[in-house]
Amino acid sequence: MGAGHAHRLYRHGHSPVHALPPHTKLAAVFCFVVVVVSTPREAMWAFGLYAVLLGAVAYASRVPLPFLLKRLLIEVPFVAFAVLMPFVAEGERVDVLGMSLSVNGLWGAWNVLAKGTLGVAASVLLASTTELRSLLLGLQRLKLPPLLVQIASFMIRYGDVITDEMRRMKIARESRGFEARGVQQWGVLAKSAGALFIRSYERGERVHLAMVSRGYAGSMPVIDEVTASRAQWTYAFALPGAALVVCLLGWML
Repeated sequence: MGAGHAHRLYRHGHSPVHALPPHTKLAAVFCFVVVVVSTPREAMWAFGLYAVLLGAVAYASRVPLPFLLKRLLIEVPFVAFAVLMPFVAEGERVDVLGMSLSVNGLWGAWNVLAKGTLGVAASVLLASTTELRSLLLGLQRLKLPPLLVQIASFMIRYGDVITDEMRRMKIARESRGFEARGVQQWGVLAKSAGALFIRSYERGERVHLAMVSRGYAGSMPVIDEVTASRAQWTYAFALPGAALVVCLLGWML
């Protein structure tokens, strides 16, 4: 899987959440997201309780709030999409601050924002408390198709390599006086993107040949085996279990 590759989302710690086996956390987050998505949008109080539950997990994991909030910015495109929904959706209209908004659009925007934010927050918490290598081991333990695990492994391993290649190409352009100020420079950027693609493809070919020469036959060896006790499963599923109770109340009330 590769050794000790730490990513920017991960925050090193020794909390009980960090100590949980990765496959238990993956399963718990997946179940939590399914429960959140299954909650009726009209039960607004339920989403507030979900946020409280995630806050409790964040407190137990000792991950600072600013660290989490900064990484929630990845949700901005979805927020922009949700903001537009009340203006473009059809159906009954209502006046809000002098603007005519769609009732269905308002509910849809709330649905996307609430469920999307909770899902992203749960994923950020997972990434903040679990190393990438452990996540891959967890996916293996959950019997995800080996080919998908390999693809994810190579993506993680060589993502930084490609990023560094882009940085070197940027430095080379700037050292020759290039500045991307307008449409006129798009041709240079397009050629750089093409060159990066060719270099990445050639690097992939060299890596594949090196792997084949070392005995690669289509599957990666399992370097480590992760296991979980019944107590660890119970601790991990405290979050989706509590969320399920809230969801059921949301449908009943």
